[in-house]
Amino acid sequence: MQPTAGSSTADAAFYFDLASPLAYLAAERILHTLPTPAEWQPVLARELPAAESFQAFRCESEAEVFRSEVERRARELGLQPLRWPADFPFDSALAMHAATYAKSIGRAVPFAQAAFRQAFAGGRSLAQTDNMLIAAAACEMHPAAVLKGTELLSVREQLSAATTAAAQAGVSDVPAVRVGEEVFVGERALEQAAGRMAQTAPSRSEAASTR
Repeated sequence: MQPTAGSSTADAAFYFDLASPLAYLAAERILHTLPTPAEWQPVLARELPAAESFQAFRCESEAEVFRSEVERRARELGLQPLRWPADFPFDSALAMHAATYAKSIGRAVPFAQAAFRQAFAGGRSLAQTDNMLIAAAACEMHPAAVLKGTELLSVREQLSAATTAAAQAGVSDVPAVRVGEEVFVGERALEQAAGRMAQTAPSRSEAASTR
C-alpha cells in the first residue's frame, strides 16, 4: 500500500488494536523487522475510517477463507498455531483501555504482546476481564491497578484522542506504521516501513559528524 500523508512529532509509531489478528501477526515480528524501535500506540480500530470489520463477511464460508489465510500466514511466519477466541470478533474496548493505561506507565509493548498471545495463541477473548488480567500479570502489572486504570476518565480520553490523531495522520486501519509523515497500512507493509526508516536514518558518518 502506498504511504499517505500525516503529521506527528514522533519518528515512528506502530498502531494496533488487540482485537485484530492481523495486528497480532505484525506485533509478533515488528521488533525484529524495523531497524529502530517504534512507539506502540493503542487505537480503537472500529473508529478508523476504513477499518476492516470482522463481522461484515457475507457468509460463513467467506469468514472461513479469511481465518484460513490468517492461519496460513501465522505458519509462514513461524508463529504458534493460531487459535481463535470463541466469541471472535470480540469487543476490544476493555483491553484497549488497559493497553492505554499500560502505555501511560511504560508497559505498552509487554502488555500488548502478552494480550495478543492470550487472544490469538491461547484462544481467549480479551473482552473477558480475567483473560485481560492474565495478560497484565504476565508483564507484572497489578490486577487492581489495571482495573482502576481502565476506569479512569483520563485513560479513556487518551485512547479516544490517540484514535482521532491516528485517523488525522492517515491511519485508515490496523496494523499500521507511521514513519515521519508517511503511513504504511497492513501486516505486510512492515517491510515498506522498515525500508523507509532505513532511508531516513542518518548514516554512521553523518551521526559521527554531529557529535
